[in-house]
Amino acid sequence: MRVAYVQFAPVFGKVTQNIGQAIALAEATPADLYVFPELFSTGYLFEDRAELKTYAEPALGGFTVGHLAVWCKRRGVHVCAGFAEVDGDNLYNSAALVGPKGLMGLYRKSHLFWREKELFDQSGEDMWEVYECAGARVGMMICFDWIFPEAARILALRGAQVILHPANLVLPYCPAAMVTRCVENRVFAVTANRVGTEDRPPKPLTFIGQSRIISPTGEVLARAADEETVGVADINPAAADDKHITPHNDLFSDRRVGLYTDLLKP
Repeated sequence: MRVAYVQFAPVFGKVTQNIGQAIALAEATPADLYVFPELFSTGYLFEDRAELKTYAEPALGGFTVGHLAVWCKRRGVHVCAGFAEVDGDNLYNSAALVGPKGLMGLYRKSHLFWREKELFDQSGEDMWEVYECAGARVGMMICFDWIFPEAARILALRGAQVILHPANLVLPYCPAAMVTRCVENRVFAVTANRVGTEDRPPKPLTFIGQSRIISPTGEVLARAADEETVGVADINPAAADDKHITPHNDLFSDRRVGLYTDLLKP
């Protein structure tokens, strides 16, 4: 299968324009499964929760997911994309997995970064689902989830072959760290970051780009700098099913879970 990241610079509040630009970039580079950035349709720097609420949409029947579903049906493709979700009184930093038949899966960011804690709610549910998509088993995480190794590990333990990772990265560490996440779990990962600067309160943020597609052995199959671009790679998802490091060492069966009890303590 062919996977792709779409790296571009969303304009804050220009939802229709941002959706159109991401789709236009994707259509110029054929793939089976695309990953768009975190909050790709709205932009990132919401002034407060009240402003966020004016842009947040439901996952089912919402403007952004609805447009993606129409595009996926027309092109016969799949996409994972970050958006601002409203569900009752709750607001989430979410990612939708969308295919030709519509919404396939939903993930709500587990580890909120910086002022996101003032804006978004954290889901109390276990959201680490694995989905069959475009010939692969995929799981989702969002941006700052990368720094918690448990996020990628639980997806891998549940059978994910490919981790889909929408992001709005401003710290420089993630692109290199995702190599480790892939090696320690023997999975593929597609990190789709954004670029550009948002000059809004409380201070401007510049996003680093550097989107990546990484193999289970840590090979960087595609990489971006800080420009608007689409990166693609042809992968064999089944390669992620082999967890052997040597003929005598299996990444998962060699774990000594009885020694890790402190990981479950607050």
